[in-house]
Amino acid sequence: MATALTQTIPVRLTASIDQRAEQLKTQDKRESTYKEAFAQSAATTNYDGELKGSTKHPPAAYPQYLPYWDNVTYPPLEPFEAVEHGKDADPTFPNLLAGAHVSDLTANIGAEVQGVQISQLNNAGKDELALFVAKKKVVAFRNQDLADLPIQQALDFAEYYGPSHIHQASGAPKGFPKVHLIHRSADDTTARDFFQERTNSITWHSDVSFEMQPPGTTFLYLLDGPTAGGDT
Repeated sequence: MATALTQTIPVRLTASIDQRAEQLKTQDKRESTYKEAFAQSAATTNYDGELKGSTKHPPAAYPQYLPYWDNVTYPPLEPFEAVEHGKDADPTFPNLLAGAHVSDLTANIGAEVQGVQISQLNNAGKDELALFVAKKKVVAFRNQDLADLPIQQALDFAEYYGPSHIHQASGAPKGFPKVHLIHRSADDTTARDFFQERTNSITWHSDVSFEMQPPGTTFLYLLDGPTAGGDT
């Protein structure tokens, strides 16, 4: 009996393993398909619909920020000397927060600021911004005009703090590869279709933390988006 049992179990296990392997292959293929669909590319961007709009959606509010993928190869990144502007700042923030209202989101991280236009800060104010963000980690500045400025002017402001990173895969506005765009066309239902049949995903990515000198500060501003959604 023991011999028979030993002989039959491996056969059943092998069949089970092979079956599970096929299931995983199918799952991986589906995940890969969704990863490709989720990835931004020229193929998933409806330029005509973005520029002209439709009966369901208006034209893009910021057409100059539509993503493009130029077939360009850049040289390897070179080491650079980072400047910690926050070390030069006045810790009382007279240039940054004069007349502003600050609401802490938690005791240790996060703040919301109203009443200051950061694009208009002088260098002393920019230094204070560096220190303030270093203390709060994440800061939301309401009613900013960065999206309405010429793209180069917005870049110049950000590059006061150091060179901008060119993302290795994402689209960028024409002529401005240093701007990383997070974009989805209004009629793109990929995300909705994806979560109709699941509650989670194993997809993941790394925000260039693998670089020798990874980005230290991110300026994120919303161009055009729904009133709800986009949890991240």
